[in-house]
Amino acid sequence: MKYNFDEIIPRRGTSCVKWDRCDDPEMLPLWVADMDFRAAPCIQEALQKRLDHGIFGYVEVPESYYESVINWFSRRHGWKMEREHILYTTGVIPAIAAILQSITKPGDKVIMQTPVYNCFFSLLRNAQNVLVENPLVCKDQYFQIDFEDFERKIVNEDVKVFLLCNPHNPVGRVWTKEELTRLGDICLKHNVFVISDEIHNELVMPGYHYTPFASIKPEFAQNAAVCTSSSKSFNIAGLQCANITVPDARVRTLIDKGININETCDVNPFGVVALQAAYTPEGEEWLEQLMQYVYGNYQYLCEFLEKHLPQIRVTRSEGTYLAWVDCSALGMTSVELEEKLRKEAHVWFTNGQAYNPTGSTYMRINLACPRAILSKALDKFYDFCEKSL
Repeated sequence: MKYNFDEIIPRRGTSCVKWDRCDDPEMLPLWVADMDFRAAPCIQEALQKRLDHGIFGYVEVPESYYESVINWFSRRHGWKMEREHILYTTGVIPAIAAILQSITKPGDKVIMQTPVYNCFFSLLRNAQNVLVENPLVCKDQYFQIDFEDFERKIVNEDVKVFLLCNPHNPVGRVWTKEELTRLGDICLKHNVFVISDEIHNELVMPGYHYTPFASIKPEFAQNAAVCTSSSKSFNIAGLQCANITVPDARVRTLIDKGININETCDVNPFGVVALQAAYTPEGEEWLEQLMQYVYGNYQYLCEFLEKHLPQIRVTRSEGTYLAWVDCSALGMTSVELEEKLRKEAHVWFTNGQAYNPTGSTYMRINLACPRAILSKALDKFYDFCEKSL
């Protein structure tokens, strides 16, 4: 492997949320979704060149930025965007916030497939929307969509918007084209607008394929706003740059106004540079090797638990670098487990209840770290479980 993902890079003391939020020097944090790997060399080199210029004023997003986005998605995913359909903003969460506040009114109902990314719940509260849940169904540690429940609730609850997570955080599903088509057809049938969070789009395990929702049918694209970013896949979230693709001109105008009202219309100049460097053959090579390494970590986790803690079950993962692990055998809620692990084992996993009460026995484990850190964290977890079981 060309890139050394085994290198342990000290992050404590760098104002890093992942490592510095806790002052326990023994803590191994495998919680918040960023990686413990350096960004791709091509990104570092592009940022260094920009840094050497020495002036960091307001940035005019160049045409080359849009060309990078369009070419990347067209070549890798068969999604042919139009330049005028793309709006840039500071991040995917600010993007979704602007969309909800632009196209919904207080009291409008939004359907989501739970358990799901915890920020989705606060987004709905802030927009004064009403949550309608379409719980995912788990069978043999594999999550699937209940399409009948999805359509029934859309009709019975008069749902206006579907907030889709594709690929899904935290359960690790990479929705198939067939699944997305069925969801999209139901939304078209009942006039439900789709907001698709596709920030994990490049983080796909070997053997699986990410399908952009808007690429499936022109009708889907016209009925959707798709949020993407290079931030999660290339570990550059702090550079704050994301895109919303909205083919419908009327809706795009509303969202553009919302972005400006929320003052998230100016992006970081380093984010603009980093995206263009990421969306190159060099960035793609780094990304492919990254996912090989993450998949190796996922296999290591599965083999470790199967051997040492078979009562702890790992959800079958197709994407993201976040393992969704059923810890119900420990006989405590995930909130209690997170607290005990932090205090007694000095290991930090994210409690599943943050993603909905249906996740109350699950823990989310960040696998985007050197294997030595993962190994040490799992050893600590094993010692803790031996005392608890």
